[in-house]
Amino acid sequence: MEFRFFLSAEAKDMELQFNAPRPGDAGFDLPSLGEQTIPAKGFSLLRTGVHVAIPQGWVGLIRDRSSIALKGGACTAGVIDASYRGEIKIAMHNLSDTPLVFSKGERLAQCVLVPHFVSELPVVEADSLETLGSTSRGTAGFGSTGR
Repeated sequence: MEFRFFLSAEAKDMELQFNAPRPGDAGFDLPSLGEQTIPAKGFSLLRTGVHVAIPQGWVGLIRDRSSIALKGGACTAGVIDASYRGEIKIAMHNLSDTPLVFSKGERLAQCVLVPHFVSELPVVEADSLETLGSTSRGTAGFGSTGR
């Protein structure tokens, strides 16, 4: 198995880098394609210039970088399917009262690869909630585990 990537011509012209994670790191850092700004309390779709080929049976999850989260940046809509070949764009909200400004090549977010069930897995509708099977948690939701 391999993880392939492609940098757009625009990204190559800007000499952007996309590197394998360092040993022990969870994900691939995604760079900013040029200077980009998210207004205070605003939302933007940030360009990276990165295209990827995620292996079948895996999914790319776009996650916040802690340094950006501390400034008020929060990533949303972060699922990259194995069938997608378009440019990865970062959907980010600015929760702060000041604009977030990203410079060319600045690391915006990270892509974490995780395995997922394959599409050949049978999906069957249960007759009732009880036929899903019981667990010690059951239907207890938010905060029910005491943490």
